[in-house]
Amino acid sequence: MGSAARYFDTPFSDRTLLLCFSHLRWQFVYQRPQHLMSRAARDQPVIFFEEPIFDDACEQPRLHVAAQTAALTVMVPVLQRGLSESEQVAAQRCLVDRLWSEWAGARITCWYYTPMALRFTAHLQPDICIYDCMDELSAFRNAPQPLAELERCLLAKANLVFTGGRSLFRAKRGRHPDCHLFPSSIEYEHFARARAGCYEPAAQARIPHPRIGFFGVIDERMDVALLGQLAAMRPDLQLVCIGPVVKIHPQTLPRAPNLHWLGLQSYAELPGFLSGWDAGFMPFALNESTQFISPTKTPEFLAAGIPVVSTPVADVVSPYGDGGLVEIAADAAQFSAKLDLLLACDRAEWLRRVDAYLKGMSWDQTWSQMSALLEGARAKVRVAAGKQASSCVSDGVAYV
Repeated sequence: MGSAARYFDTPFSDRTLLLCFSHLRWQFVYQRPQHLMSRAARDQPVIFFEEPIFDDACEQPRLHVAAQTAALTVMVPVLQRGLSESEQVAAQRCLVDRLWSEWAGARITCWYYTPMALRFTAHLQPDICIYDCMDELSAFRNAPQPLAELERCLLAKANLVFTGGRSLFRAKRGRHPDCHLFPSSIEYEHFARARAGCYEPAAQARIPHPRIGFFGVIDERMDVALLGQLAAMRPDLQLVCIGPVVKIHPQTLPRAPNLHWLGLQSYAELPGFLSGWDAGFMPFALNESTQFISPTKTPEFLAAGIPVVSTPVADVVSPYGDGGLVEIAADAAQFSAKLDLLLACDRAEWLRRVDAYLKGMSWDQTWSQMSALLEGARAKVRVAAGKQASSCVSDGVAYV
């Protein structure tokens, strides 16, 4: 497999590569990109290309390479601190071109989570281009100014577009002829371990009950005012929040004796934390950054057997709220009342409905359906290439 084969321990019979460009780091919260790329790596080598990091000691742009599995490698551009925006783009383009040359002759799929990567990859000609749109990034705090225009270019370049929620699908389906809905899925067995009781992590063991928990990224999408109001209103409830704090200053978070900020925890340990919760809550703010979100944690809460209350985020209200699987509350008083309801209810009938809804939902199934669409797109490309080659033959002379 050429010089690039040194990154991979598993031999592949076919010369293929999936090159994924992500705004999220592999070692960040384990979510959609990690679930899907781990499954893609069962059949082909995968390179997960992250945003750059900066090092004062860096003299020349380089790639930091870290194998995650035999077939999945994370690559991070390391750039000198102080480079201008255009210099950063040029350096990343150089690194990608070098990597691309190592895979000369291979069938390459470019998979994008961020349109910003087009700044240094727009010139590439992959066999297939995929845009897996998991968030409306242009609505997030401090979103780069060119993001919306770059997304327009990516939608024009992509063979297929996948969306991570119903609201996103409605927003994108009119902008691409081959757009498909793939909502957040689950690893059911992983989270269902919480139902039987797991070893409780030390970080939580001394927190009294009843415990109400949240896990995920803590940023401008969390309604911290609502959280503070609920903590003050219900000092008898212990509110446990797991996840990294990003894009907001930790000092802006509400503080109270019954509010516990436990920071980033590993995906492997999440069932242990959830097994010690009496209910869950998702206090999302209702703003531009949450207009299109489809929280992966919703089905994960349910798989864990944890009843949950959420603010009326569109992709939680439908289908989870409408189906009676998640309680919906708009303010602290409603959260308080709904949590009392959940703490007192018999969960047996609710769990039967939860499991009926989650039946067949899995990241394996999601990847299988995506793979079938990829194969269909490849077939279309081959047919189109064959027709183009035929049209270039005239008087027995081929011009391709």
